Amino acid sequence: MSDTTRDAAPACVAATTAAPAAQKSAASRVAVASLIGTIIEYYDFAVYGTAAALVLGPAFFPSGNATLSTLAAFLTFAAAFLARPVGAVLFGGIGDRLGRKRALILALILMGLSTVGVGLLPTYETAGLVAPIFLVVLRLLQGVSLGGEWGGAVLLAAEHAPPGRRALFASIPQAGPPLGFLLSSAVILPTLAVAGKDGFADGAWRIPFLLSTVLVVIGLWVRARVSESPVFEQRSTGDAAVPRFPLGALIKEYPGRLLLGIGAAVGGSALYYLTIVYSISYGSATLGIAQTTMLTATSIAAAVSVATTVPVARLADRVGRRPVMITGAAGCALWALPMFGSLKTGNGILITGAFTIGLVLFTLLFSPIAAFLPELFPARLRYTGASATFILASTLGGGFAPLVATWLNTHWQSPFVLGFYVGALCLVSLSCILALPETRDVEFGR
Repeated sequence: MSDTTRDAAPACVAATTAAPAAQKSAASRVAVASLIGTIIEYYDFAVYGTAAALVLGPAFFPSGNATLSTLAAFLTFAAAFLARPVGAVLFGGIGDRLGRKRALILALILMGLSTVGVGLLPTYETAGLVAPIFLVVLRLLQGVSLGGEWGGAVLLAAEHAPPGRRALFASIPQAGPPLGFLLSSAVILPTLAVAGKDGFADGAWRIPFLLSTVLVVIGLWVRARVSESPVFEQRSTGDAAVPRFPLGALIKEYPGRLLLGIGAAVGGSALYYLTIVYSISYGSATLGIAQTTMLTATSIAAAVSVATTVPVARLADRVGRRPVMITGAAGCALWALPMFGSLKTGNGILITGAFTIGLVLFTLLFSPIAAFLPELFPARLRYTGASATFILASTLGGGFAPLVATWLNTHWQSPFVLGFYVGALCLVSLSCILALPETRDVEFGR
């Protein structure tokens, strides 16, 4: 062997070793950027949900009846969910045709403008009917934004992922919703403590909304620095053309997977939003539990959910998506009754424990779903397919959950009814997951 050949061999080995390392480093940066953007999006959404439970009803929908005011505030919460499918279609088309990164940047800008707008709105007392009308408009824009966020965030991370680690990288942005809620609590709880309940209702509630300006600037800076999805770039130069209307092609070519994917996520969405949003209002207004107790219980449960997201995803990469998700859906169905039944005790420790177990089971279902739903569809329709399934499930399972729960509790005044409702939806999810194929070994570049 010549000296040149001997020198070239180590260089080849070094280059071969360096390439996967560089790929992993780039994938990690993209996953973190996706996570940061998703945290900000869900921070904005969680701030509104918490404010709706605490003060927005009387401020924008005064009626003399606390229950009717809160119900009206939750109607605006549901309105944003109704707008989410519009966002899934709009940003799904942008993401499939023009790129994942571009869609995500536009979604973040829209969310930031909408959230800051809510913080600047005059109340009903100042502006009359104009105030709730503009509140609903801004909520609809928030919903459109969030409808495009989830699919793009998980895709950008998953499509950069090294082989065999797709669920892990896709799960990182999936920690965004609970982290966004924790961030909102980290702002709202001190604001409540400093301003007091009356001061918060009088105007301090605006502070968490206005702080979104800083967060959005940070998020845009981070997202602008990451690279476009390699799967999108390869596909954009290939033979498979993206249809002008991706949702139409999705419905025509994959109707079964679209419906089953929605069903797979609907139960977890209901459990999450009833825990994070509705229980705060219900526990304090109906059951007399202190607001700080409910916020603390949900915050601890969300923190544990975040801590288990990555380990669950690693498990899904090893054993497959379906076994982990089936365990989570079955666990949520069984635990829903004792979980919400714990509210009847009024004991903060018991509530915190029950909610924590519930959100760990929720994580078993929702951490792998970030890879599972995109893997059901080909690259040319993947942004639209992933967004449509997840967002429609969130709309049906989560958006209407506070309204359904409020209605149920006007007829059956017991927290156990919430458990029956969530448990039934989790059984629907279990049935749909059982009907879908395992996707761990799907070729993602197709």
